[in-house]
Amino acid sequence: MSTPGPNPADGGPAVDGGDLAVGVDIGGTRIKTVLVQQGSVVARDVQPTPEGLAARFGDVVAGGVDRLLAVAAGDGLAGATPSRVGVVVPGLVDERRGVAEWSANLGWRDLDLLGALRGRVPGRVAVGHDVRAGLLGEHLLGAARGVDDVLFVPLGTGVAVALMTAGRVVRGSSWSGELGHVVVDPAGPRCGCGRSGCLEALTGAGAVGRRWREAGREGDARTVAEAVAAGDAVAQRIWNHAIEVLAGTLAPVVASAGTRRVVVGGGMAQAGPVLLDPLRAALRLRGPDDALEVVRAELGDWAGAIGAAHLPGTA
Repeated sequence: MSTPGPNPADGGPAVDGGDLAVGVDIGGTRIKTVLVQQGSVVARDVQPTPEGLAARFGDVVAGGVDRLLAVAAGDGLAGATPSRVGVVVPGLVDERRGVAEWSANLGWRDLDLLGALRGRVPGRVAVGHDVRAGLLGEHLLGAARGVDDVLFVPLGTGVAVALMTAGRVVRGSSWSGELGHVVVDPAGPRCGCGRSGCLEALTGAGAVGRRWREAGREGDARTVAEAVAAGDAVAQRIWNHAIEVLAGTLAPVVASAGTRRVVVGGGMAQAGPVLLDPLRAALRLRGPDDALEVVRAELGDWAGAIGAAHLPGTA
């Protein structure tokens, strides 16, 4: 599906004096691509992630960029040439070397992203991590605008975080942000990573849905959220437990970094106040800042691609 036109968060800061940049977000099921000009998304494209992506990574990304530029040409930007292409992927990413070390969803190890892209796309090339890019996108055009100390928490089947302090996204090692695989309860349920009691196995959408079904009910995490809003006691117990575990794990990060705003994204954020209100209360109870903000992400699935378009080119 190709969709020209602006992103809902149009009107943000300019990109390097108004030049054009492309952002590509590689997901397990979809590849999202955006063309950004002066802080506005002027063209977008979504395609399914092909099988065997690792073996033809450069071809797939180059084809996606060409397709997006064709969309832009049809919207009055004929001949547009981006000065920069940023590509972000999930999993463990060594951003300094430009290598995707591991991805469970995409099934690769030690994929040389920069090597696959050099000479295949126009302008400079940058690669990065999808969640950290999502935080950058939310800071520029979304729910983290105007705040320089932010924790971004996408909550879905998986749980990961990205941290910004003093306006800079913290990168550290390739393990930075993998909070979902911190063991919270060694006696807890088995996690997809092979260990037991990880945060993700206790608070992710899959974990909430599993506990709901173990209680003899049908549905998933969305069903649980709806049941919580309707006052169902079983749903409230499951939901509150997940939030308490999540808050207990996030609170030390928030306190250590001096975080002023927590931006919650991912599928579970669709629950809105049902999630945000008790999470805000639980974090304020545990932390030193009783004015801590907890808000819902604004850019949805496009945050990673928008952030990718703003990564500085390195090759």
